[in-house]
Amino acid sequence: MGFERRTVLTALAFALTTGCARAKSSAKSMDGLMLDPALWQGYKARFLAPEGRIVDNGNGGVSHSEGQGYGMALAQAAGDSAAFDVMARWTAQTLLRKDMALHSWRYTPGRADPVADPNNATDGDLLIAWALLMAGRRWGKADYLQQSAAVRGAVAQKLIVQRHGFTLLLPGLVGFAKADRVIVNPSYYVWPAIDAFARLEPRVWGPLAADGLKILKAARFGPSGLPADWLDIKGKGVVEPAEGRDPVFGFEGIRVPLYCLMSGRRSACDSIARYWLALVRAGRPLPAWVNVVTGETAPYALSAGATAIAGRLLNRNLPAATADQDYYAATLGLMNQMRI
Repeated sequence: MGFERRTVLTALAFALTTGCARAKSSAKSMDGLMLDPALWQGYKARFLAPEGRIVDNGNGGVSHSEGQGYGMALAQAAGDSAAFDVMARWTAQTLLRKDMALHSWRYTPGRADPVADPNNATDGDLLIAWALLMAGRRWGKADYLQQSAAVRGAVAQKLIVQRHGFTLLLPGLVGFAKADRVIVNPSYYVWPAIDAFARLEPRVWGPLAADGLKILKAARFGPSGLPADWLDIKGKGVVEPAEGRDPVFGFEGIRVPLYCLMSGRRSACDSIARYWLALVRAGRPLPAWVNVVTGETAPYALSAGATAIAGRLLNRNLPAATADQDYYAATLGLMNQMRI
């Protein structure tokens, strides 16, 4: 498929040195994460198209590399090998680039060229590589292990960079490394995936994890100390809300506490927890977004899936304002249900 020779050799070496697990009848994965199959079946019925793509019904019916990664991770945790296979096949055939083992970020059905933008979304690649790694181990599939290693290798080679005193994760190949700054997104640090990769390749993923936590600690803005969804890394260790983007902790940032909780990093989100807890104690709804500079909040509450993440962070059962109807909110809720 036109991958670079170095990446392919890395993938083959990894496959040869990694033991293949036998299939299990329970819903528990080899990496310890499990999901109630009934929850997955409901999600699959709503969002998985027969050809194997997860449909974003809140965004015109498009599909994303991110959605494919989420769907594959959830199917693996629920023990649904058939659904995983069809998603993995569609993802490789439709989104995987020919020149490198990264995935184009969006598929728009009905267009003459449904994958018009070749740029990747790095969180999607991390999710896909993680799901392939878990599935390869669980079901003894060497081809999944090879594919995971190829994607990890491409991310390491193309998207992990040294700038301004940090090891950084670029959100995509194009548009994020500027002459004077690097744009990063804290929610693209899929911590359970990074941890799984660091156990295999610590010299590559260990520094990324360490500096990712430093950035998250530095990204506490305004009186509430919340991170912005998009950040500029400038100069020597300077972290600021990204230029040209609304400085909000919102729809993307909600994944920061999700991934921290999934990876045992609850303390990294203590400022988010303090902000939410103050609102709960005051009897106020948790807003869908917060401007981290001005303190302005959304006039509507978090989705049910996001509310469940907040409740988990606070160790409270928080009632949701509405039921989740769209792909993203439902996905947040289901990812939050994955447990060891």
